[in-house]
Amino acid sequence: MKNIVSTEWLAGEIDRKNNQLVIVDTRFNLGKPQEGYNQYLKGHIPGAVYADLEKHLSAPINKHGGRHPLPDIDLLAKKLGELGIDNDSHVVIYDDQGGMIASRLWWLLHYIGVSNAAVLDGGWKKWTSENNPIFNAVPNPSGKTLHPRVNPEWKWVDHVEVKEKLHHPDTILIDSRENSRYLGESEPIDPVAGHIPGARNYFWKDILNEDGSLKQREELTAHFSDIPLEKEIIVYCGSGVSACPNILALNEAGYSNIKLYAGSWSDWITYPDNPIAVGDEREQDRDSSR
Repeated sequence: MKNIVSTEWLAGEIDRKNNQLVIVDTRFNLGKPQEGYNQYLKGHIPGAVYADLEKHLSAPINKHGGRHPLPDIDLLAKKLGELGIDNDSHVVIYDDQGGMIASRLWWLLHYIGVSNAAVLDGGWKKWTSENNPIFNAVPNPSGKTLHPRVNPEWKWVDHVEVKEKLHHPDTILIDSRENSRYLGESEPIDPVAGHIPGARNYFWKDILNEDGSLKQREELTAHFSDIPLEKEIIVYCGSGVSACPNILALNEAGYSNIKLYAGSWSDWITYPDNPIAVGDEREQDRDSSR
């Protein structure tokens, strides 16, 4: 199963009643946590179950770990099993934010050993724009047993490893937030502005077409063209969520040594000794070389 599937493919799988198919709605509004579920109740893709970013896909907030800490994998497996997902499920995930939340679940599923997991290209917006069927009946899935088996190729790092690898020539650090937050010009969410020193800014929405679908592989390859394929890549964002679509895009572009800094910026700034940078790293590098 591919990492990205089309609405046409999904509609076909629904029609042929693929009994391994599990569709997951992950719509979520960071400012209004209940809104995504309310939207789900009003209408969703036929058969879709709902996974909440904060109740299913994150651990409770603590002193460290960021605003959306990675969940305990056994607890995550239990919750996903209750939604009808096991190790053999074909999971298709969607949201209405260009895949931001859907990619978080996509990453988590691969991390715990569910390899047949994909993001619906274009998500809810594309599904509805094509007049595909919408249901409001909430399914009652049969519980499954999901055995978490951590995928050794699906890795995450903590602030200690990030700090050890700052400016390491074999490691590229990617900041997935919008440019103004990376530069430290604005910070609407976290108490400290700026970025991790040495990070390059690749705003995650730049991987998308105007309709919210993922760009073609050739375009993604060009987008990341200044990153050598053999480099280790560590991706972060504000809280480990919008980093995931960049990981998906890097994967599509042919990169393999990709790691998620799970706590991301909101974890980094909870350690007073961690350095903070502002401004454009590439401009500063050019200035220093003159």
